[in-house]
Amino acid sequence: MKIHDLITKTAELEELCTRLAQSEFVCVDTEFMRENTYWPELCLIQIGNEEEAAAVDPLADGIDLSSLWDLLTDNEEVLKIFHAGGQDVEIVFNFTGKTPHPIFDTQIAMMAISQSEQIGYANLVESWLGIPVDKGARFTDWSRRPLTDRQIEYAIGDVTHLAEIFPKMLKKLIKTGRGAWLDAEMEKLADPDNYRADPDNAWKRIRQAGRNPQVLGRLKALAAWRESEAQHKDIPRGRIMRDETLADIASHPPKKQADLSKVRGLSGAWKENDIGKRLMKVLEKAEPLDKSEMPAKMKRGAPLGKEGALVADLLKLLLKIRAREIDVASRLLTKADEMEALAAGIRDLKILEGWRYDVFGRDALELVEGKLAFAVKSGKLHMTHIDDMADDLAQAQEDARDIAQEEAHAAE
Repeated sequence: MKIHDLITKTAELEELCTRLAQSEFVCVDTEFMRENTYWPELCLIQIGNEEEAAAVDPLADGIDLSSLWDLLTDNEEVLKIFHAGGQDVEIVFNFTGKTPHPIFDTQIAMMAISQSEQIGYANLVESWLGIPVDKGARFTDWSRRPLTDRQIEYAIGDVTHLAEIFPKMLKKLIKTGRGAWLDAEMEKLADPDNYRADPDNAWKRIRQAGRNPQVLGRLKALAAWRESEAQHKDIPRGRIMRDETLADIASHPPKKQADLSKVRGLSGAWKENDIGKRLMKVLEKAEPLDKSEMPAKMKRGAPLGKEGALVADLLKLLLKIRAREIDVASRLLTKADEMEALAAGIRDLKILEGWRYDVFGRDALELVEGKLAFAVKSGKLHMTHIDDMADDLAQAQEDARDIAQEEAHAAE
């Protein structure tokens, strides 16, 4: 494989992208900094295929990244390979308003062919190629120039290894017939709605107990305000206010600005500074959350209760058994909240649709409806259908009668 020097010129980048546009796939990775900013600062882009790879310096004076963005977002003929690519996709979206497509994530794909829930890149390379990854440059300051040869070599390795792993992984997916399982997951990863930093939706990421419309309305208003403040100042939202503090204020709003000094997580200066004034105005204008916006979980009615919780625990046990049997990550099949919903009587669920129903949902539903049981065979836990158990019992009884009759005849 040909490894290029660090690309700092537009013409060099355009030539590279022209060649890569003829590939069936390209592997992509980014290095960025976001510890002190709201928007991630893109510091390096690595891209390559089976024949060549390069690192691109987006901080180089005068470099135009248009050819790269066009390759990633507009060329539907080239598959874009990432590993745990959520943040990489977010960066592309921030620059272009579009996401890479079509897309393939090796971390997600590993869940379909192994029990690895969220395998890290180093472990992925070790398991597929037997190559230890140098972790020394992971915590480097990628914004500092010049970059060292070691940094560049480390960064480019992220795509050269992926270019070797992807064809092997694809063959295994084809062999297992599970490639179709991943289509929806990859489309979800590429959905632009995941990366729009809409302040009006910021409240949905914050945990808040209860379903009081007034509290949730204040939560929504405060979260939107914090998000806008953080975007405007380009600082992490937690620097404005932590989630716990925001939720506390939504539940127990101060009556006047001076009371902000008593709020845990806020400095005493909030009782008289401008940001404290803006916060109080937000609280004054906050309206109860509309019924149409109530979170789905809150619509599901009464809690599980003791019996429902026990059923949910049985479903989790069933999930472990099935994931082990077919060698797949349980997270790909379903999550705990979905099993709790099934136990609570909800049926409009992903596990009761498509391949998930065939692989796990059918048995999960039968367990809830009392048609499936657990049994120990040869020291291992297995699932057994009640009808099968009844047939086995009837057969055993019939066999016992036959044996008894034979013994009686022999005694005569």
